[in-house]
Amino acid sequence: MIDVLNLALPYFGLIFLGVACGRLVRIPDSGLAWMDFFILYVALPALFYRILAQTPFEQLNNIPFIVATTLSTFLVLAGSLAVAFAIRRDLAASAIASLAGAYGNIGYMGPGLALATVGAQAAAPVALIFAIETLLFFSIVPLLVAVAQPGGKGFRATAREVLRRIVLHPLMIASALGALSAALRFEPPVALDRLLQFLQNAAAPCALFTLGVTVALRRLEGVPAEVPPLVLIKLVVHPAVALFFLTALGPFNPDWVSTAVLMAALPPALSVFVLARQYDTWVRPASSSVLLGTLLSVATLTTVMWLVQHGGLVVRF
Repeated sequence: MIDVLNLALPYFGLIFLGVACGRLVRIPDSGLAWMDFFILYVALPALFYRILAQTPFEQLNNIPFIVATTLSTFLVLAGSLAVAFAIRRDLAASAIASLAGAYGNIGYMGPGLALATVGAQAAAPVALIFAIETLLFFSIVPLLVAVAQPGGKGFRATAREVLRRIVLHPLMIASALGALSAALRFEPPVALDRLLQFLQNAAAPCALFTLGVTVALRRLEGVPAEVPPLVLIKLVVHPAVALFFLTALGPFNPDWVSTAVLMAALPPALSVFVLARQYDTWVRPASSSVLLGTLLSVATLTTVMWLVQHGGLVVRF
């Protein structure tokens, strides 16, 4: 258990260091803009490019694994939507709320935590999960909001905008280039590769610290009724459903199963709050879900990491 704590605490320590700095030093929220840009457009793309480029291409063509992880995440998203709508009776707010129950912090926390817990063999499943879940969430949720708010751009215009954002998303571009490099077995010049490695190493610390500061700047002004069940779904139900489908549709490499369950156990992503603010719906509950989920994940995610380290995720039907 000490080994797991030694692995988990530096990650959560960075988050809570960011929380402490955010509370003590009253820098405006706008001060995070350049850090957000660096993480999203520079550091994380370097991380995802190198992960994919250094992964044998045949490992990226694992269709059964893609089906198992996508199906589990889709069912959790649908269940979260049903729970939120049963309480809210508002499709637009429920669409954003469903992200709190299904969309984990796969960009900021996921890669570094999975690679540190499982090892280098987690690279391929991390990249696949990120690419597929990005396509899933950033296509379904905006379209649901467009259906719920017909006074906006309209369904077709929203569909075009969603497609444009997916295609031009920096992490999707980096993932595509990384997969292409893997297929062509392209090796960048030494100087460029060292620069990418330098940026890759900066991705997780910067992202986790920024996550903590962002959480600190959000006030927990009451917890709406739908937030606790959604956070419970995200932290407990999602990894359990992922483990079920990976076991039922397998067998898969145990390291891939561990990585997928660990990714499913991540707390709600900051993107929940970002999308809520973008569509001006479910904004305060989104902030509460990110904060509450991050705090509770100290226990739940550490438990999953302990199970990974001790082979406790092996299930046989």
